[in-house]
Amino acid sequence: MTELSEAIRADQALKARHRAMWALGDYPLVATDVIPDLGPELIRGTGVQPGWRVLDVAAGSGNAAIPAALAGADVVAVDLTPELLEAGRRLASVRGVRLDWREGDAEALPFADAAFDAVVSCVGVMFAPHHQQAADELVRVCRPGGSIGLVNWTPEGFVGQMFAAMRPYAPPPPPGAQSPPLWGDEEHVRSLLGDRVSAFDARRRGLRVDRFARAEEFREFFKSCYGPTLAVYRAIADDPDKVAALDAALTDLAARHLADGTMEWEYLLVKAERNTG
Repeated sequence: MTELSEAIRADQALKARHRAMWALGDYPLVATDVIPDLGPELIRGTGVQPGWRVLDVAAGSGNAAIPAALAGADVVAVDLTPELLEAGRRLASVRGVRLDWREGDAEALPFADAAFDAVVSCVGVMFAPHHQQAADELVRVCRPGGSIGLVNWTPEGFVGQMFAAMRPYAPPPPPGAQSPPLWGDEEHVRSLLGDRVSAFDARRRGLRVDRFARAEEFREFFKSCYGPTLAVYRAIADDPDKVAALDAALTDLAARHLADGTMEWEYLLVKAERNTG
């Protein structure tokens, strides 16, 4: 019983750190200024229809939830971080759509079994530390015959390489936590969803990013706006040599991918149907 209690407390502490990390900086600006095309692409790729009940898991500020609502769906957006939900409410109001914003954990979704026609996540659920638990929840809340749609950064693409560049400077992950870009590997996602889904389709695609004219501009933007990058820099703030080394690593990475003011960031688009049997 003591071991179980300790495991629960450790998980609660981990989720609290995640919540705080995503509240750092300005992720809504990342979503609207750097990756605005990902959410609409996911909603189109999932085939969301007017009148569907749609759940956006780890929704952030709604970069998939708001396009789903604009497509005529009845949308619930769930995220661990209240600050992102509040930003999403403001953005939805500007866009003239209404949807339900809920605080919740992707690994323990506060919804009934088979409650949604489509369950989607746009570079969100990939950051849940326990991949199988999160995948089980995606399937559980999707109705039989319903759609599951995911967009996740690939390990080999730009964002996957960025996480690899930051890893030597980040605190070690807690036991059992898995790397987010694994969700961008087709076989990993197939294994997570297993035989509970059919019509599994996974395609690698590229996102054109033209927000940064210089590599240093990318580095400074992500140092000030992107929670995971901010968290790593905070962890090494007392070590100027490490800060300088990480600065150089991120600048070099961006310079290798930047050409005439544009980059291409690879992602995996997955669509599957929950089995009816």
